[in-house]
Amino acid sequence: MKRIAVLVSGGGTNLQALIDAQGKTLVSGRISLVVANNAGAYALERAKNAGIDTAVVLKKECGSQEAFEARLMEILDKNGIDLIILAGFMTILTERFTSHYPRRILNVHPSLIPSFCGEGYYGLRVHEEALRYGVKVTGATVHFVNEIPDGGEIIAQKAVYIEDSDTPEILQRRVMEQAEWVLLPQAAETVCVSLGG
Repeated sequence: MKRIAVLVSGGGTNLQALIDAQGKTLVSGRISLVVANNAGAYALERAKNAGIDTAVVLKKECGSQEAFEARLMEILDKNGIDLIILAGFMTILTERFTSHYPRRILNVHPSLIPSFCGEGYYGLRVHEEALRYGVKVTGATVHFVNEIPDGGEIIAQKAVYIEDSDTPEILQRRVMEQAEWVLLPQAAETVCVSLGG
């Protein structure tokens, strides 16, 4: 059973999807740690409710990106983490961090990469841009994380059709329900299996 850490910043809906998938879609790994970079993240409550250990690492307390990442690595390595999942983690990680965990960090992005991705594309902005461009299909992508925002190798994608009545908020919710919450546990399982014994 692979040990998974989920890195969070906010409400933790993707974390909840992973928790709910344990023992169903996600059978080769177990979430053993949730780390937040925001002490008020509701995701920490979700973790506590599921009996998962938590930690908080604040960049302002660490003093620099380098010190922040060093503290994160220390916690992850101390806990014997095999796989790291970014679930709404609002910090871009440097090559120093990502190269320490090659092909062991996953992120879910709410579009079909390479559309509407990269630096600055997160939250509602992704869906606003999709609607502005008039694309008929959007979706979600799970990819490995490297030092380039949304630049790592794609693991899985799932399409979601756009409807004429969509607002960014409605589209965001449908992409979560139909794509992100389905795809992320599946991809986590695939990577846990590929990590082998």
